[in-house]
Amino acid sequence: MDIFNNANDFLIWTRGTGFNIAIAIFIFGVLIRVLEILLLGRKADYSEPRGTQWGPGLKTIISRSLVDKGTLNRSPFVVVVGYIWHIGFFICLLLFVPHIELINASLGIKWPGLPSPVLDAAAAVTMFSMLAILWHRMTHPVMKFLSTYEDYLVWLLSFLPLLSGYIAYHRMINPYPMALGLHLLTVELLLVVFPFTKLMHAFTLFLARWYTGAMMGRKGVES
Repeated sequence: MDIFNNANDFLIWTRGTGFNIAIAIFIFGVLIRVLEILLLGRKADYSEPRGTQWGPGLKTIISRSLVDKGTLNRSPFVVVVGYIWHIGFFICLLLFVPHIELINASLGIKWPGLPSPVLDAAAAVTMFSMLAILWHRMTHPVMKFLSTYEDYLVWLLSFLPLLSGYIAYHRMINPYPMALGLHLLTVELLLVVFPFTKLMHAFTLFLARWYTGAMMGRKGVES
């Protein structure tokens, strides 16, 4: 009974105080990083523009988000498995009904989710693909040499919410409040480190791609 009560207290903390702290750090960190980029500004370009910026900028966001044939031929494993785990992660994050209900309770918006068996399969495939990516990083000579402590930390903090969510969904840990609390805790750890690691590229990559395309568009050349 004491264990169950402690598990309940732990779950209450992760659903309340812990979650609020993580969200606050996440929002503050993201805003600071984005403002840091925007406030750096750019040197004034006094040359006569030879084209527009918005159209080429948007085009570059799209074109750089697609895989070119050369990259696919050089690194098919990294490209294919990378797409699988990114897509799978966002499916699990945004299309699992309990997650949608949490977003609805926080922001007042919701959308249709996928059936639980589909999400269960997506989580398994995503975890397997992430393990494959880790194996490749640790065994490929170039990838191993280039990898840093931060790369492995980012991988771990991205993997743990999937694993803990899978464990909680299948009730592999008893009592259940402990399993759910652990899942929430891993999510909160991810939120806390997100703005201060390479995970921030989820926000900045589109800004960087637009900027590249816009500058090339102003010069009248393809990015």
